[in-house]
Amino acid sequence: MIGKDNSRSYQELNDDDCDTQSPGFFDDATEDLTDKELNGSISGEDDIRESTPSVRFSKTCLKNFFTVLLILIYVLLTAVAVFLAYQTISEFLQKLNHPVMSVNYKEVDSFSPPGIALYPGSAQLLSCRHHQHDYIPPLVDPGKPQEGDCVIEEVNYLGPFTNQTEKRALVVRGPSDVRNKELIFIQFSHNETQEDFSAITYMLFAKFSDLTDSANKSDFMRDCERNYSTWTISGGFRTWVKMSLVTTFGKSNEAVAFRQESAVVKFNDKRPESEKLNQLFFAVFQWRDPFMQEIRLIVTANPWSSVAILCGVFMALFKAANFAKLTIQWIIKMRKRHLRNKELKQIN
Repeated sequence: MIGKDNSRSYQELNDDDCDTQSPGFFDDATEDLTDKELNGSISGEDDIRESTPSVRFSKTCLKNFFTVLLILIYVLLTAVAVFLAYQTISEFLQKLNHPVMSVNYKEVDSFSPPGIALYPGSAQLLSCRHHQHDYIPPLVDPGKPQEGDCVIEEVNYLGPFTNQTEKRALVVRGPSDVRNKELIFIQFSHNETQEDFSAITYMLFAKFSDLTDSANKSDFMRDCERNYSTWTISGGFRTWVKMSLVTTFGKSNEAVAFRQESAVVKFNDKRPESEKLNQLFFAVFQWRDPFMQEIRLIVTANPWSSVAILCGVFMALFKAANFAKLTIQWIIKMRKRHLRNKELKQIN
């Protein structure tokens, strides 16, 4: 009896278990699980959709900010490049039109003998002698003609400014040996009773040989007087003239000019009173030093440096234009994407 009851109860438990594990039971469990998973996935997608616009908005704002910043930087660089190009071209033109003077000193052993043109008027040439080493011997019988060793050319011509005035010039061959300090000592005598002021005018030009080699000496002296300056020797004094030669090289030609330093010393006249009516003039001409000054006009504008700067400027401008083109294309692309997303949102 006991065995039968146990078997019966075990069978009933098995029946109950079979009832609880029926196919319908598994279907219900599967449906519950799928509903939970679907609900979880749907809620996750909603969360992602809710969080995605904010992240996308922040990235878009950041991109727009950096885009605008880069545009401003390139605009600034473009402005600086344009300014540098304008400044470079302006400086190049200014240096090209205004060359710089370069001064050089060339040492020589001797100079070409200059021409010393003296305009004595009614004065009389007493003597003209060469001396060496800055030494002039004491005067012997001043006011009387003495022997000389100078080469002198007498030229008569009409003045360049007043054609009706005839001028008489005594052109003396100047000193040349600068190492031995060669000089020329000249004496004149002039009766000063007929004039208010007593002075003798003189003029210097570069080479005495230019006068001797010229076909028309009158025209040569007229041109010299038109182009060169004149100075004066005062009566009753010894005027010591120290000359220096300056050569200026221009763009197409060269010019030669003299610079001089003069020292005046009073002459102590020891002649009798009857002879003092004739005023005496003394002049000494000598080279100051063995250096010839050369002045050249130099254009400091360097075209290669200007071209290099302009190339860099144009490259910067090209890069800026290329960047502006890409930026505009990117802005158009982003605008189209924004409109497309907006239309999709409206459809959804």
